[in-house]
Amino acid sequence: MIYDLLIIGSGPGGMTAAIYAKRANLKVLLFEKGAPGGQIVDTAEVENYPGFTKAKGYELATSMFEHVLSLGVDVKFEEVLEIKDLGQTKQVVTASETFEAKAILLTTGVVPRKLEIPGEMNYTSQGISWCAICDGPLYKDKKVVVIGGGNSAVEEALFLSNIASHVTVVQNLSYLTADKKAQDLLKKARNVDFIYNATVKEFVGDAALNGVKIESDGKTNIIPTDGVFEYVGLIPATSFLSDLKILDPQGYILTDDDFQTPIKGIFAAGDVTVKKIRQIVTAVSDGAIATQNIIKYIENL
Repeated sequence: MIYDLLIIGSGPGGMTAAIYAKRANLKVLLFEKGAPGGQIVDTAEVENYPGFTKAKGYELATSMFEHVLSLGVDVKFEEVLEIKDLGQTKQVVTASETFEAKAILLTTGVVPRKLEIPGEMNYTSQGISWCAICDGPLYKDKKVVVIGGGNSAVEEALFLSNIASHVTVVQNLSYLTADKKAQDLLKKARNVDFIYNATVKEFVGDAALNGVKIESDGKTNIIPTDGVFEYVGLIPATSFLSDLKILDPQGYILTDDDFQTPIKGIFAAGDVTVKKIRQIVTAVSDGAIATQNIIKYIENL
């Protein structure tokens, strides 16, 4: 069977595309290797998505996915290992099957960047986490360190301040880069302090993580902690696309104004593309516009 459209990734962009494609009567299949929703699943609170004054990330993701399922979109919970360009059709290869379609939409999003420093591998998921909403409850009435100063770091530090006994935010700059409202809320929390101009050098401990070694103002010291949450940026989930030559040097997908990559019939949308703003609302917009262009592309085949 040849599909009209195969969508790789079920973040906001991918799910929006699936909704638009199905409503346009396309034969569409959506792939997801993890949980539907992408980065918003790991977000405690969403306060900037129109129509929702405040929403829990996983609830917003669930609502989107339920909308997808209500339309009868086919979903495969499998990791895509390879994409092949066959000219007028494309192939998607998973560990168990090969699928063929007239067009592909890549909405694989981004994943958390790691510090790649001593001790990080030893305590990954055993003291070091990249998801406060997932692992925050493990640190009730304990001390935690949040590394980073952007929106994710500040928002998740605020979430953790309601669980942990104390939160230390470690930032490598002399200021936070998060939205001012988020900063103001965090700075009002009585159990949060900040260390600026700091470089994290090592995670230390024995059987369990018990400290973070930092360097600040020419001095090195260890912050005692029970857990660490890292928010130091994101990297695109595009390693399986390296042979297609559609990536920029940082690994993001190159597209034109129609969201089409340098390969005709392969489109991309959302956080995984080269763009200036990566937000839920922009991913949703990308998914909708890309699908309209895909419909036109298929009509002209």
